[in-house]
Amino acid sequence: MIVVFWMEHGTAAEGQPHARTFAADALSEALRFAEDLRARRREGARISHVAIQSELPQNVGPAGAADPSPDYAHYKRRIDPKIPLGRPSGDG
Repeated sequence: MIVVFWMEHGTAAEGQPHARTFAADALSEALRFAEDLRARRREGARISHVAIQSELPQNVGPAGAADPSPDYAHYKRRIDPKIPLGRPSGDG
């Protein structure tokens, strides 16, 4: 799912949050909608904080990134894979 968030400021309150959802395969439509909001802002509408957030099922990794295993090394490449790199994690 893709979500466009924005704030509309009016006289009744400091700011009113809004959101509109789009299908995971509708990025072009979501971008167009966000740009339309920004164009309205340039024309004088009281709109701010236009942002797009996505959580696409094919791009979301498994949970647990904050708790890596003790043997995890954060380097992407190793000159020699037999040489462990990175800082020790946990009690190890």
